[in-house]
Amino acid sequence: MFAHILLASLLTHPVPVAANFRPAAPAPIVIAHRGASGLLPEHTTQAVAVAHAVGADYIEQDVVLTRDGVPIVLHDLHLDATTNVAEVFPDRAEPNAPPGRRYSALNFTLAEIKSLRASERFNPATGRAVFPGRFPVHTGQFEVPTLAEELDLIAGLNAASGRDVGVYPELKRPAEHAAAGLDLAAAVLRVLADRGYTTREDRCFLQCFDYAELKRVRNELGCELNLVFLTGSDPGWDDDELADAAKVVDGLGPGWAAVARLEDGTYRSTGLAERARAAGLAVHPWTARADAMPKGSDGAEGFAALHAALIDAGATGVFSDFPGRSSQLIHRK
Repeated sequence: MFAHILLASLLTHPVPVAANFRPAAPAPIVIAHRGASGLLPEHTTQAVAVAHAVGADYIEQDVVLTRDGVPIVLHDLHLDATTNVAEVFPDRAEPNAPPGRRYSALNFTLAEIKSLRASERFNPATGRAVFPGRFPVHTGQFEVPTLAEELDLIAGLNAASGRDVGVYPELKRPAEHAAAGLDLAAAVLRVLADRGYTTREDRCFLQCFDYAELKRVRNELGCELNLVFLTGSDPGWDDDELADAAKVVDGLGPGWAAVARLEDGTYRSTGLAERARAAGLAVHPWTARADAMPKGSDGAEGFAALHAALIDAGATGVFSDFPGRSSQLIHRK
C-alpha cells in the first residue's frame, strides 16, 4: 500500500491553473470518484490509498450487496466489466442477459467475489479498456473490497496522516436489491453506524439516484446523515420544489453539464447550482475526467476551465477521476 502512496506523489502531474480560476471561500470539496480511478482500477483499496494521498476531501464508494447480504464496493450491479468473473465462473452467466449484465453480484457470495481479480474497466464484449490511457486492463493484483474494508482503510490513513478525509457511499439500484429480497440501505447504514457515521456532523454523504429511496432512508430508516440526490440532468424542480427537497436531502449531485453547459467553446451557467444553493442545498456535480473532456475543451487548460466554470456557477464540490489534479486546482496545492 505504501508503495502506491509513494507512487501517487509521482503521478500527480501539476496542472496549469487557468488565470481566471477563482475558488470560492471556503474552497469546494474534491470528491475522489471511485477513488483515484484515473490512475488505478476503480474502487480498489489501492485507488483509495492514492486518492487519500493526493488530497481528496472525500472518497466515493458505490455499494451493492452480495448474495449473502454483504455490502461491497462496486460501481455496477454486475461484475462483467471490472473483474475476471467470466473466466472464473463461465457456467454462472445469466441466460439471455445482454453483454455486460451476465454476472450479477447479487448471485455471488462474498467468498466467490473475493476469488476474483479486479481490473481496470473494460468492454466485456471486446476485453479492451474503456479508458485506453489508464492502468493496463487485466493486469495487477486487485480485488473487490467490502465497504467495511474501505472505510477501515480510510480511517487508518486518517489516523496515520492527521487528515480527516470523508466518505461518500452511493446506494446502487436499491429497487433491484429489493426485488431480490435485500435491503441495501439498511445494510449500508449498519456498516456506517458501526464506524461512527450517524449524523450530519460526521464526514459522510450518502447518495442515490432514487429519490423515493432517499425519502425512505430519511423518514423510515431514520438516517441523519447528509443525503444527496443524484441526477444526470436538471431535475426540473422550481424554487418551491427545491425548497421541499431540502427538507429531505442536503444536496444535489447532477451531471456537470446540468450546472455549466459548454456552448461554442464557452461554459455557461445553467442557474441550477445558484437556485439549489438558495434553497440550502449543496451542489456536487460529476464527473471531471481529464482524459475524457468534451471536444474543444481537452488538455490541462480545458480541465482547469471546467473546474472554474463549475465553481463560478455555484458548485460546492466536484467529483473527479483525478482528485490530485482537482485538488491542485481547487485548493491551489
